[in-house]
Amino acid sequence: MFWLRAARAPFFTGSFAPALVGTATAYHELSSIDWLRAFLVLVGLTAIHAGANLANDYYDHLSGNDEINVRRAAPFTGGSRFIQDGLASRRDILLASLVSLGAGGIIGLYLTYVAGWPILALGLFGGITGFAYTAPPLKLGYRGLGEIVVFLDFGLLPVLGSHFVQTESFGIVPIIAGMLVGLLMTNVLWINQFQDAEADAAVGKRNWVVRLGRQRAALVHAGFFGATYVVLVLSVAMRLLPVSSLLALLSLPLASWALAVSLRRYDQLELLRPANVATILTHLSGSLLLAAGLVLPCFA
Repeated sequence: MFWLRAARAPFFTGSFAPALVGTATAYHELSSIDWLRAFLVLVGLTAIHAGANLANDYYDHLSGNDEINVRRAAPFTGGSRFIQDGLASRRDILLASLVSLGAGGIIGLYLTYVAGWPILALGLFGGITGFAYTAPPLKLGYRGLGEIVVFLDFGLLPVLGSHFVQTESFGIVPIIAGMLVGLLMTNVLWINQFQDAEADAAVGKRNWVVRLGRQRAALVHAGFFGATYVVLVLSVAMRLLPVSSLLALLSLPLASWALAVSLRRYDQLELLRPANVATILTHLSGSLLLAAGLVLPCFA
């Protein structure tokens, strides 16, 4: 299907994970959830995610970024290539982006009606910053703000929103859980920028991997993983998260695999792909295990 392939559906885990974790924090608090609201959150976040991906493809084509990116690690980096390979016109991609964002917006308006105005604020922020990641005039990814946007839009804010839709309140548990998911997802973006660094630099896309260089950026890759697990353990030690949340530590072997590659192969891009894979799997497994750990006490 055109939309699924062009929008890079395999990476919708970036939306599924925070939706699942935010719903799990709500279940941890209420011991029940509204399944319709949970489903609509998942669909709405996925639509906004798709819209952002498509917009990024459109504007990265206009800048020439994807065209000159010969060191990309498909399918992890370099966009969908639909425009470059003649599978869709740039107008088609932009239209698909706007339709996707519109669909997410309609769902967001309904959830605002049933749950409250914070959903509207979170949705507007996510939609605008996702589109403006590469779109002028903001071009957030070009200004070293892309990493912050990903931490917020694919971690903290969707977890808070998913929690609020169920509970109509916020709390420390979804904040911490959102930070953990956000750190893991930011690390996915981080390692995927290694192969794109030359093309990004050529078009003025000065993300932090470009600014730091790959050698120092590999240390930051390790730092993101370290921060994730330190925050998790400290939160449990301070009784802010249940002990069962430590299930997320089972993702550590995958994180170690990613680091074993990135710290040694940061400049050997043809050998770096396993780090991309392992970082994505760490995000997915860590998020799923965290969600399971938050729900388990309800069955004790």
